[in-house]
Amino acid sequence: MAGQRMLKFVTLGREMPEKRPAGERAEDFNEIYREFAAQKAAEQASRCSQCGVPYCQSHCPLHNNIPDWLRLTAEGRLREAYQTAQATNTFPEICGRICPQDRLCEGNCVIEQSGHGTVTIGAVEKYITDTAWAEGWVEGPRPQAERGESVGIIGAGPGGLAAADMLRRVGFQVTVYDRHDRAGGLLTYGIPGFKLEKDVVTRRVALLAEAGVEFVLNTAVGEDLSFDAIRGRHDAVLIATGVYKTRDLDIDNAEARGVVRALDYLTAANRVEFGDEVPDFLDGELDARGKRVIVIGGGDTAMDCVRTAIRQGAQSVKCLYRRDRANMPGSQREVANAEEEGVEFVWMTAPGAFAGAADGGRPDGVTFAGHVTGEAATGDEAEVANAGGDVTGDGIGDNPVIARVRVQRMRLGVPDISGRQSPELIEGADYDEPAELVIKALGFEPEELPRLWGQPGLEVTRWGTIRAEHGTHRTSLPGVYAVGDIVRGASLVVWAIRDGREAAARIVLDLDSQLQQTAAE
Repeated sequence: MAGQRMLKFVTLGREMPEKRPAGERAEDFNEIYREFAAQKAAEQASRCSQCGVPYCQSHCPLHNNIPDWLRLTAEGRLREAYQTAQATNTFPEICGRICPQDRLCEGNCVIEQSGHGTVTIGAVEKYITDTAWAEGWVEGPRPQAERGESVGIIGAGPGGLAAADMLRRVGFQVTVYDRHDRAGGLLTYGIPGFKLEKDVVTRRVALLAEAGVEFVLNTAVGEDLSFDAIRGRHDAVLIATGVYKTRDLDIDNAEARGVVRALDYLTAANRVEFGDEVPDFLDGELDARGKRVIVIGGGDTAMDCVRTAIRQGAQSVKCLYRRDRANMPGSQREVANAEEEGVEFVWMTAPGAFAGAADGGRPDGVTFAGHVTGEAATGDEAEVANAGGDVTGDGIGDNPVIARVRVQRMRLGVPDISGRQSPELIEGADYDEPAELVIKALGFEPEELPRLWGQPGLEVTRWGTIRAEHGTHRTSLPGVYAVGDIVRGASLVVWAIRDGREAAARIVLDLDSQLQQTAAE
């Protein structure tokens, strides 16, 4: 009977949970997909072919037992399905929401390759884990016995939290240090609520705290607390800081007012959703309301920015990307969602310069919302200024107010070392695009941790990432490990989770070995 519940991909088509209408969802920061009903989740799970070589599993960084929990879901055994998902993934409720399944598990589904449409793996995973939370099946780490060893974790993002969970399960004392006032890292402040509602993160953090993980927040290592002090407090230290330094552009007026970093913009938007008072949002600098917005970049961070700007009430939102749609790094699903919500993608383009108000203001001669330029503010302009804009006079100075972007048209040339075609400038095809807010979503680079922390012995790669041994995550400093983006460079949440779990297992082995050696002596 159980077999009859599976292999239904021939008679059942692929179906995603219903999306809220674009006009409705663009008005708030709630998640855009509705929940699967139990029957629909079971139907979609039953489409799995239970193939002998599950490429979905092998292409998942965590090697989740996807066919197993799909079968259990199809059979209505949801608690077992959740236990199977939780066995390999510390945060399945998060991965089900934000993993780029189209590039990982679903993109490698066997029935997708045969033309039947992939199983909706991410949506079923989300359904399983949301049901588990609702039913009270989710439990925090419960060690059978407490141990005296202590581990300090620097960074409360997905890698650090995954390691904290695993280390508490074996009874280690765990302290997590983070520069922010809330744990979660980019899960909390980098990813908008329409992709990951914040209670999904905060309830998981609360579960870890209840299990005995200590969180030391608002603490910048190297400023508020030295790295040596942390090493002195713990038997092992795990670095899971992520990468937060924004890549920049070497073009004219790169520091013009109105040109902002993606992370600053997204952090402000998320803080506002938490109910925090954010001065740079209140004064209009990080608020897209009423503005013509240009986002530069083609990754998932750029998609988060364009869709956030829509929700803030931007007059228009355009995304410039120097390659074509097929070559962009971001999720195609996110691009489609953005287009539905009103974002315009301008492919094969790149910024050549930012022109400030001192260079002539807006091409159409109209001053813009949020910053009013010119000799006087009258009429609608005065209303904008009174609503929180800045009256800046003529905008002349070393830091002019952005008024337009010089856009360069590109074409794809010969492949580079990675195999992707390199963008080439088309001479003489430049044009001006008016803008009051430009958001740079160009990716992230590591901070100079050896210098910032006074640790010249902490080896880094030529890219500035921490050099850590593959598989063990050991760094050049004894008893110090590193995981996630600070080792890999900017990457996916699911890889950070894998690294955190893997490093935790190695830390346990290494500390056990030290105990045995001490006992033998």
